[in-house]
Amino acid sequence: MPVEGGSSSGSASAARHPKQKRKAHSLSIRRTNSTEERPLGMQRGDMLEGQDSKLPLSLRNNLLDLFGQIEREFENLYIENIELRREIDSLNERMTGDGQTIEGGDPTKGALKTKASHSTSQLSQKLKTTYKASTSKIVSSFKATTGSRALCQLLKEYMGHRDGIWDLSVTRTQPLVLGTASAGRLNNFEKLVQFKGAAFSIYMIKSHYLTCVCTASGDQTAHIWRYMVQLPAPQPTPDVSAPCDDDQDSSDREEGEVDGEGPFEVPTVRVATATLKSHQGVVIAADWLVGGRQVVTASWDRAANLYEVETSELVHTLTGHDQELTHCCTHPTQRLVVTSSRDTTFRLWDFRDPSIHSVNVFQGHTDTVTSAVFTVVDNVVSGSDDRTVKVWDLKNMRSPIATIRTDSAVNRISVSTNQRIIALPHDNRQVRLFDMSGVRLARLPRSNRMGHRRMVCCTAWNEENQSCNLFTCGFDRQAIGWNINIPALLQEK
Repeated sequence: MPVEGGSSSGSASAARHPKQKRKAHSLSIRRTNSTEERPLGMQRGDMLEGQDSKLPLSLRNNLLDLFGQIEREFENLYIENIELRREIDSLNERMTGDGQTIEGGDPTKGALKTKASHSTSQLSQKLKTTYKASTSKIVSSFKATTGSRALCQLLKEYMGHRDGIWDLSVTRTQPLVLGTASAGRLNNFEKLVQFKGAAFSIYMIKSHYLTCVCTASGDQTAHIWRYMVQLPAPQPTPDVSAPCDDDQDSSDREEGEVDGEGPFEVPTVRVATATLKSHQGVVIAADWLVGGRQVVTASWDRAANLYEVETSELVHTLTGHDQELTHCCTHPTQRLVVTSSRDTTFRLWDFRDPSIHSVNVFQGHTDTVTSAVFTVVDNVVSGSDDRTVKVWDLKNMRSPIATIRTDSAVNRISVSTNQRIIALPHDNRQVRLFDMSGVRLARLPRSNRMGHRRMVCCTAWNEENQSCNLFTCGFDRQAIGWNINIPALLQEK
């Protein structure tokens, strides 16, 4: 008898089990606040205890967070759907009531009921269409990025800095050399030569057609460097898709530890060819004017300076910004300079006429303008901490011709020369690609083993021989080279 009773109890429990599962499932779509309703002592690890899984706890916690975000998004959509349905029902009842009154008061006006009913159906259809559009937009954000992986492939990771990398630059002629500027007082040219002349952090590096670069430094100066490089023997490209036994984050490596076998030894340039002084604050950016005889610098002293390279003479001081400057850029073919600032504006300086130096102020952002760059077809692209990027036409700068809205602050942007694709580095470690009309093309893949692990500071393009490479750098102390499949990218568009 006890055995039969136990069997009966087990069958009853089994019968209740599906109901309990359905009940738990229905409760999962309700609005919950994990930080308020969950007991204080209950952590994610406690929630996952007892579950048979071989995944590491950190990975399981990450998955739990992601699924929680997805659930909250769909939960909001579910609640919004309920509210829309209530509104539709209310409108239907109201219009139906009006139709009954009109029909009873005057039988000759029965057509008004049909018209009211038709209007109600149109409104309902409009609300449903709006709901579906918002739903598809949210759901599309959770789709897998397999397409981005096929369009954007990682080529190589460049390591060697002991601190975050603020800026990078690529030479425009052969041999192709990548330069990086770090807060650790060290500039690397892809481990071919290094510069150690600045006394403080180096915030920007700009290469020239010749074996010459300009750097902006925290010691209130800019430096001109000349270098000679010896290209090493080519090495096979590592297979970044192969599994790795060590998941150590590159940002957590010991100082001085780099990828490759053993320590590297490269020539060091300790004396700059020229030192450009006159600023009273950190020099945050620098760039070459067309022709390479002059350099413009931007500083936290709210001014930009124009120097003669050969004599280190200060030619012009460009003042007018109300707060610190964040970036400066020169036009590739004309004597034009654009400076951006924390005062939410960027200014266009015209040096084409030696006797007249005009300036135009543009207000289009609501927060710090982190960078503004020229394109080869007379456009200016500006990025800001207000999470927007705007495209302007130099012939009519009254309003932007395109606006890109993102989910994170935008840092130093770059635009490819041939295809005019905008690369946006974000504070949230993402790098996104857009065309000049504001259409999103792709997002660079990022995972625990690929991509940046901290804020991405800068991007730089290199287009040569039908191939297009994009270089990125960030606070994880590494620069990354990517190959961008431009034809496939535009075809996906």
